[in-house]
Amino acid sequence: MFYSTRSKLTASFLGVVFLVGAVSLFIGGQLLYKAVLREATNRVRLDLNAAREIYLSRINNVKVSLNITTLGVGFRSALKKYDELELVTRLRRMAQHAELDFAGIGIGEGETLCRIGPNPIPNERPEPANPITELAFKRGVPIAGTVVLSKGFLSVENPELAERARIKFIPTLRAALRLGKEETSGLALAAAVPVFDGDDLLGVLYGGILLNRGTDMVDTVRDTVFKNEIYKGRSIGTATILFNDLRISTNVLTPDGNRATGTRVSKEVKEHVLTEGKKWTDRAFVVSDWYITAYEPIEDIFGVRVGMLYVGVLEAKYVDMRRKALSILVVIVLAGMALAIGLGYVLADKIMKPVHQLITASQQVSEGNLTPDIGPVSRDEIGVLQNTFMDMVAAMGRRTAAAESQILQSEKQASIGRLAAGVAHEINNPLTGVLSYTHMLLRRKDLPDDIRADLEVIVDSTDRVRKIVKGLLEFSRQTKLSPEPTDVNNLIHSTISLMENQALVKGVGIKFNPGESLPKVTLDRGQFQSVLLNMIINALDATEAGDSITVYTAAGLSASDSGQKGVEITIADTGCGIRPENLDKLFDPFFSTKEVGKGTGLGLSVSLGIVERHGGTIRVQSEIGRGTRFFIWLPVEKET
Repeated sequence: MFYSTRSKLTASFLGVVFLVGAVSLFIGGQLLYKAVLREATNRVRLDLNAAREIYLSRINNVKVSLNITTLGVGFRSALKKYDELELVTRLRRMAQHAELDFAGIGIGEGETLCRIGPNPIPNERPEPANPITELAFKRGVPIAGTVVLSKGFLSVENPELAERARIKFIPTLRAALRLGKEETSGLALAAAVPVFDGDDLLGVLYGGILLNRGTDMVDTVRDTVFKNEIYKGRSIGTATILFNDLRISTNVLTPDGNRATGTRVSKEVKEHVLTEGKKWTDRAFVVSDWYITAYEPIEDIFGVRVGMLYVGVLEAKYVDMRRKALSILVVIVLAGMALAIGLGYVLADKIMKPVHQLITASQQVSEGNLTPDIGPVSRDEIGVLQNTFMDMVAAMGRRTAAAESQILQSEKQASIGRLAAGVAHEINNPLTGVLSYTHMLLRRKDLPDDIRADLEVIVDSTDRVRKIVKGLLEFSRQTKLSPEPTDVNNLIHSTISLMENQALVKGVGIKFNPGESLPKVTLDRGQFQSVLLNMIINALDATEAGDSITVYTAAGLSASDSGQKGVEITIADTGCGIRPENLDKLFDPFFSTKEVGKGTGLGLSVSLGIVERHGGTIRVQSEIGRGTRFFIWLPVEKET
């Protein structure tokens, strides 16, 4: 039963459904994942924009707080008097209101008047460099942005800030190699505002927020952008601020549930964002999980890339979405397969009934019945098959008759060839004797004129018989080929030169248009030249004064084998043409349309035989009153 057509049809239905289902699952899964990934990527790209705005707004808040403070009359009055206690009080009030981690007043490069830390009034000067105030002193305008603060500056401002900035490196998968074991510098959002009294610079008010170990900003981003969305007990969205490639402020969690402060970003992200300065929007490995992420570089107040801003969403959510969708597709495919099995059995019965009738009809044809009964003809594709089968049977009958006729013709040709060879050999020797003795008699000077005339008739008739004998020998293919590589164009040139005088006498023009760069053809020069001469003579016989004969050569492919290269020779005349009923008889032996005595009817038969022995073909086109074209095709290399 497994070899029956019904089983094969059912298996085919099942195979098609399985294949379509598998392809659908694969393509659908890929498209679904890409669509979800694209949607997630677009989302994190927008989320990164929101995170950047929150980041920039914090910088602006620091700057605004400092500006407002510098506008106070009491602050300016205290600064003019260098009232350090009053200034410290005002600085602490400002820092508490603006939630600043550090603030102070610089009165010169490397010189601080007071600050809000545990040592509000410095005892020693100069102090460690304060990059934000130095730039404000240098430019004389307010400065705000991201700044890298050294361990020394943070220790002077507040030892707690220096300790908070110190972050040990935690080994992280996929991270780039980095020397050292910890980071002691801090990344901060800071601003500095010069305070002028007329044209005099009284000092620079500075302040900022240390980002190291800070959680407020990244949690604000998460809560604002991701709306506290939870997936399987984990926040779906995360945000991070990185100092170089180090996470210094993050809500990404390690496997043990702690914030991943001290872990580092993957090498490929670092190179793309920090080294090349490009944004990254793609899936990336973050600490211990895959996230759909967006990174962009953070530049400090000097335009140097010092860190990165990151947002990301868990890829696991989108993987689970795809898995659920694929599960639904699998169920649909399995249901389709089950339905296909049932339909396969039903359709197999319907399809097989006329097929069985065709099988029975085939058996009848094999027994010789060419009018089998195939039953009612269907209207579907099976009906086409039934009609095709009947057409095939009818064609088989015609081909059988044609094959019998061809076999008969072949046997006839073979018999003629054998007879021609035998007759030629038997006649040739005595004919040579008759011709020799006749020529000897004609040499006599005492012959009467009437006897000499009779002898000349004998010579002409004997020559004609010799030509017929020669044609018979060639027709029977008794002569052997002596092939050699031949330039066809040169051979045609020499052949035409033999016929130019005869054509000139008749008033017919002969032209030759040789093809360029033709390959050499291996052929018997003598025999093939006889073919060309025969074709040109036939063309001359078919033309009148004022007509023309043109010979062309060109490279061409075989009509029967498209892969076989060769050379095609065209002999065209503008003569009387050949009647359509005679075209099929042109190459038959002893067939001729010329007057009796002007042709043997063997020229084209012999020419065809020579061309075919060279592996070539001859075909003809003709139109009454407009001329005839013979096409001779020869292979570049003779096929064996």
